[in-house]
Amino acid sequence: MDCLIRKVQQGDEFDLAYIQTESWKAAFKDILSAEILQMSTNLNRATAMYKRLLDENIGNGYILEVDSHPHCIAWWDTARDNDMPDYAELICIHSLQDNWRKGFGTQMMSRVMGDMRAAGYDKVMLWVFANNIRARKFYESFGFFTHGKVKPCLETEEICYERKL
Repeated sequence: MDCLIRKVQQGDEFDLAYIQTESWKAAFKDILSAEILQMSTNLNRATAMYKRLLDENIGNGYILEVDSHPHCIAWWDTARDNDMPDYAELICIHSLQDNWRKGFGTQMMSRVMGDMRAAGYDKVMLWVFANNIRARKFYESFGFFTHGKVKPCLETEEICYERKL
């Protein structure tokens, strides 16, 4: 399988939205209520969000292609939490279920963290649903840890993870 990671560009909004919404449907079906999941995976709304991010040049987005087909996305920027001003924030990393556990997420995470370091950051944080054990194990395998900082999100809780770059 050929794998290519590239920065996002104008016109990628549908692929970004599709991967995010399909990933959410697979990963969060046992974490979020059916109503919240349906609302959160509206393809048109997600496409419009990514179009706005691309149009306004907000953040740093990536697409990983497997055999020339988009499979995994990631997005990062300066941390949005006021108490973490010196951190980069991994806002999302999503992949289509058919290629989970094949190392593509690991390749994406390595690329994103390398770009964060190159941008001058030495710390990164992220938010993850507390009940998303699969993702938490993935982040922990990269050395992310939590101090127990939590916040409500979509009728459940998210937990903050961080690490040095």
